[in-house]
Amino acid sequence: MIRSMDVRKRGNKLGFWFFRTALKLTGLSGAYGLLYIVCLYYLLFDRTAVSASMAYVNRRFKGFSSVRKYQAVYRLFISQGRSLIDRYYVVSGLGRFDIELRGYDRIKRLLDDSKKGIILLTAHVGNWQVTMTALEKLGKTVYLLMSPEENAAVKESLNIDSGNEKVKIISPDNFLGGVIEIMKAIDEGSIVSIMGDRSYGHSTSEVVLLGDRAYFPQSAFSIAAAAGCPVVVLLSAKVSTRKYFLDVSHVMEPRYSSRVKKKEEMEGFIQEYAGVLEDYSAEYPYQWFLFHDIWKGEN
Repeated sequence: MIRSMDVRKRGNKLGFWFFRTALKLTGLSGAYGLLYIVCLYYLLFDRTAVSASMAYVNRRFKGFSSVRKYQAVYRLFISQGRSLIDRYYVVSGLGRFDIELRGYDRIKRLLDDSKKGIILLTAHVGNWQVTMTALEKLGKTVYLLMSPEENAAVKESLNIDSGNEKVKIISPDNFLGGVIEIMKAIDEGSIVSIMGDRSYGHSTSEVVLLGDRAYFPQSAFSIAAAAGCPVVVLLSAKVSTRKYFLDVSHVMEPRYSSRVKKKEEMEGFIQEYAGVLEDYSAEYPYQWFLFHDIWKGEN
């Protein structure tokens, strides 16, 4: 999750200390239990967070009454809280999760059969930070396209952009949005992870999502077409207290048959990605932490 629910900086050192202590004394279940109180507070008093969630909830649960929609927001908050706790649980060395990996053989063949790297297209779903550890056996450096975490408490507690030999950061604030560094990484055979369900002000294409017009960024597909590399969609979901699944089986090869058809074909790839996420949200409706109105077209 990058920048989700970041209009107001949520989380402080005291709060993280509280959850760290609960984790050490009571384990995951005890820390999860605290979320019911904390998330109820946000549901009742954080109008910005609730409003941001409703853009998704109103479309995902169209038949719900107003009360049930607020219950859905509450479940989303709890689910996201568990994701943050799980991430801290891993980066702090307290333990690991069982990860069921789907599509590994295909992604390995893609990397073995070409000198080029791949673009790993992520979204605000599941817990990609935790599940991506399952890809370590590929032996490739992973570059994350993301802005530095501004909240010092979040950065310290969740180990965001700490950097190591196998995981590095490319900032979109760099020259040309970091495209030069991305192309270099792909040419070197590395993996570049790009978030695909929010544009953060960059160029978008219109798609149909959950029965309404939404706007997804073009960057991953434009770069893949220019670099001649595949786009691999990464999906993850929490399926039990100590187990996640990670799916990297959906692969796209963005190419254009002609300049005349470039826009149409680009939109086709982005719509395909939107369809993948819509299918995911049908199966795991409370694990898409979008918290932003991508249907407005102002991302």
